[in-house]
Formats: sequence, C-alpha cells, structure tokens
Amino acid sequence: MKISSHFDSGSIEVVAIATDGNIDLKLRLDEVSDPSVQIRQWFHFRLQGARGQAVNLRIHNAGAATYPGGWKDYRACASYDRVHWFRVDTSYADGVLVISHMPERDSVYYAYFEPYSWERHLQLLGRAEDSPLARVRDLGASLDGRDLNVIEIRSEAGALEKRACWIIARQHPGETMAEWLAEGVIERLLDPFDPVSRALLDEAAFYIVPNMNPDGSVRGNLRVNAAGANLNREWVEPTLERSPEVFHVRAAIEETGCDFFLDVHGDETIPYVFAAGNEMLPTSTEAQKAEQARYLQALAAAAPDFQLKHGYPSGRYSEDALKLASKWIGHRYGCVSLTLEL
Repeated sequence: MKISSHFDSGSIEVVAIATDGNIDLKLRLDEVSDPSVQIRQWFHFRLQGARGQAVNLRIHNAGAATYPGGWKDYRACASYDRVHWFRVDTSYADGVLVISHMPERDSVYYAYFEPYSWERHLQLLGRAEDSPLARVRDLGASLDGRDLNVIEIRSEAGALEKRACWIIARQHPGETMAEWLAEGVIERLLDPFDPVSRALLDEAAFYIVPNMNPDGSVRGNLRVNAAGANLNREWVEPTLERSPEVFHVRAAIEETGCDFFLDVHGDETIPYVFAAGNEMLPTSTEAQKAEQARYLQALAAAAPDFQLKHGYPSGRYSEDALKLASKWIGHRYGCVSLTLEL
C-alpha cells in the first residue's frame, strides 16, 4: 500500500503503513509566517493498493488540530475519480481520528472536505466568460505567481447606475465549500432563463472573486497564503509583500465602490449556516443595523439551510474587527457587509 499527497491541495504526513491495513498518519502544519502559531486541520491524500481490504487510516495528532471540536460527528470525504465524492465512516477518540473504509478500487482519495481544484477554478473562469453577461478581469498575481481574477457580471438593461455587489470566497483555502458556493452563485446569475437573476442584474453589477487564496489552496493550507498570512486579518494594511491578494482586491473595490459585500467562509466547528455582521462596530448606525437585519431575515426566508439562532457572539472580533474583510468594508462603505459561514 502507498500514501501520496504531492498534488493540488495534497496534505498529509505518513508515519507508518502496516500490512494489516492500519495506516498511521499526521496532519501537516500550514506554512505560517509566525513559528509560534501552529495551524493544522486540512488533509487530502491518495491511497493505492488497498482494493478489497479494510483499512484504518489513523490520524494521530487530530487532537492537536486547530479546531478539534470539528471532529465531533465528522465523516471524511472520499472519491475514486476526484469528481464524485462520498462520506466514509470516521470516528474520533483520545485525540485520534480514524477513517475506516474498504476501497473498491486500487486508487482512492480522502479529504477533509470535497476539494475545489485549481483546474476547476480555471474552468469556472472559462465557462463564465462564455456568457455575454460576464467579463473575467485580472487584478494581479499571488506571491507564487498565480492569477487573481474577478468575474464581473452585469446586464446592459435596467438601471443606468448599477449598485456594486462584491462577493469574495476562500480567503481561508481549506474552506473549499466557499468556492463551491461561489460557483453556484455565478452559474445562477449567468442563467438567462432565471427571472430572479435577470431582476438582480437590472439593478446591480456583481463582482465575484471565487478564490482569494490560490497559493494556499494549491499548497494544501487550511488558513494562510504563501507568505503564511491569514488574509482575513490583512484588510487594514495589506501589502504586496505579505498579502497581495487583499491588496489587489481592495484596490478594485475602491474603483467600483461597494453597496453590498459578502465574504464566504466555512466554520470548522459550528454545524450550521450563519452570518456574522457589523452591528458591533462603533461606526454602525441604526439604519445600517436595520438594513442588515432585513437582509438576514430575507435570506432566512429564502434559503432553508440558513438560520439565525446559531453563530458567533456579536463581540467575538471586537478588538481586531477592522482587520477582517466584512468589518473593514462595512466600516469603509457603510453598506450591508457580512461574513457568511457555511
């Protein structure tokens, strides 16, 4: 049997592989800029040579993960073809995460969550630009030289002055569910037969960045970019040397202005879909709070998965609030600006 992870978003450390099907593994640390900070949670690896054999993939340092609370009731993802993913039996006890499975084929992949590959990202950009409603604009490059793109979606019909709606996803690369949501939003907005999308595009232009952290995504990090920076703490003073992704996107937002902002993430421990707003900011007015509340109520009515009961306490990020994307945008532009956690 063989374990490998030298591919797009691959991440694991091999300790030992026994012939009885017990395979000992460790989560790999993110490449962080501060050596005193240890971040580990994401994994994505391939097992070969275990067709028809029961295996126990034992991740021994799962208790030292950044969010060990996320292992409660967790089930790992698996795929034979990297297109269709399914859940497999997973247990957690005494700091060890055990993935138990009997592969039906010679090659099988396991991941923390269904990966969203760089190749799929590029295909998404290509499909979007097939539409007359979309333009794919280059904003700059990441530290590893990957393109940072925004998809601009607008209709020539409707209001002359379009409201600018910005949606960014995957500042934390291991939260791949964020880019899956971005793909769905893009495809729906570009559906010429969708009356809701047509009505939205009559009034607003959408600027969508499906992947804010391409380097961290390919490198297999949970939270940081190639410089070891957590992009969602870089919005006050982004730099080309440390956080060019935020630097370029913030500059593009300055050009268009912002009337609505959504920063899409995925929480590792809270098993609900929820949003975090800006009501705790000293600059948040009563009118802004009321507008935010109306939006959240409307979202809860429209989306059965979204709820308002479970989420973060409003004061969770009070000390460094403006370092976060949605807080900085809400403060800067006075618009509804939210972090959406999946």
